[in-house]
Amino acid sequence: MIRRFPLSIQILFLAVFTAAAFAIGYDVGYQRGAASVVPTGEGQVNGQGETPVGLGDDVNFSMFWDVWDLIKNSYVDQPVSEKDLYYGALRGMLSGLSDPYSLFFDPKDNKAFQDELSGSFDGIGAEVGQKDGQLIVISPLVGSPAETAGLKAGDKIYFIDDADTSTMTVDVAVNHIRGQKGTTVKLSISRDGVKELQDIVITRDTITMDSVKYVMRDDGIALIDIYFFNDKTSGLFNDAVQQIAMKNPKGIVLNLRNDPGGYLDAAIDVAGAWVDNDVVVSERTQEKNTPFSSTQVALLKGIPTVVLVNEGSASASEIVAGALQDDKLATIVGTQSFGKGSVQEFHDLPDGSAVKLTIAKWYTPLGRSIDKHGITPDEIVEFTKEEYAAGKDPQLDRAIEIIKAAH
Repeated sequence: MIRRFPLSIQILFLAVFTAAAFAIGYDVGYQRGAASVVPTGEGQVNGQGETPVGLGDDVNFSMFWDVWDLIKNSYVDQPVSEKDLYYGALRGMLSGLSDPYSLFFDPKDNKAFQDELSGSFDGIGAEVGQKDGQLIVISPLVGSPAETAGLKAGDKIYFIDDADTSTMTVDVAVNHIRGQKGTTVKLSISRDGVKELQDIVITRDTITMDSVKYVMRDDGIALIDIYFFNDKTSGLFNDAVQQIAMKNPKGIVLNLRNDPGGYLDAAIDVAGAWVDNDVVVSERTQEKNTPFSSTQVALLKGIPTVVLVNEGSASASEIVAGALQDDKLATIVGTQSFGKGSVQEFHDLPDGSAVKLTIAKWYTPLGRSIDKHGITPDEIVEFTKEEYAAGKDPQLDRAIEIIKAAH
């Protein structure tokens, strides 16, 4: 089966697993039917260990089998698991792309990834990714063990239980961080440019939460929080929109802060509440440009809307914010978003393992690249740790001011 992920930083609900990370960065999936992934044609090994056809002159595939045999015959701790060697080779193949979002998942990790996207998993409840080669916290989930322990978006992770992360891939880091409910993990982090490391010990737990929540304020303004874009987001969001629309709101605040992303189709459905039948996002490969349009009824179109974003807003969140900004359907408030705009296809393999491969990049309706750029708010409003500690939210306060000024 092939699924599309706009996001994914690897989602790693850290807890369980992932590596770009919800401790995935939620790559997100757009489902396009099923297809088995079995090597055929050029590049297929014939089963006798011979070199695949179609390889360049600088690749001698027989070396692979030479090393395989060397390990099998001479490695000190015997017996060696052929399956472990095989899966390790597949991981290595993907790591050769130097792309933190292209990954191989063995059956156990693949199941953990699917559990993550379902909205229930064991872990610390944070998304981890890489930026400029540095392991970084994309965002902790609201109310998660990670947030409770003090982990924040933008924190740089230098050690995991005293293991140096400087040479770790995201998936390796996730393997170190994930674990069973009740166990602990220590993250040594740095934030706000401070060189001294701070140790944060987090007790893993079962994370279960709805991806969408909303409330109607006494002043008639609806506040919608989307924490991630999973397979339940579209239904939950549409239910919220129906309830809100019946109350004739004076305005909408869509809070996408610290939302690492998720499924593309969920992002398109959410944007469709404002965008109508227009283009939400375009996918570009080297060969073609494919636009994706909403098919939803735009029940919130025309209602003053502010979208809140920050450095923890990534992937699907950036798709929604970019679409509403380009079409002038909302004012974007907050700080620069993360900049995860590449597209991953998720291929389930016959033995329960899977490959997530970057195949394209996302662009806003006006052709702005999301990847590595992110979404620049219409109004930059900082949110300091002192304000957070004092229970203040200047970004939300500014959003309310903008909506009230529209009346």
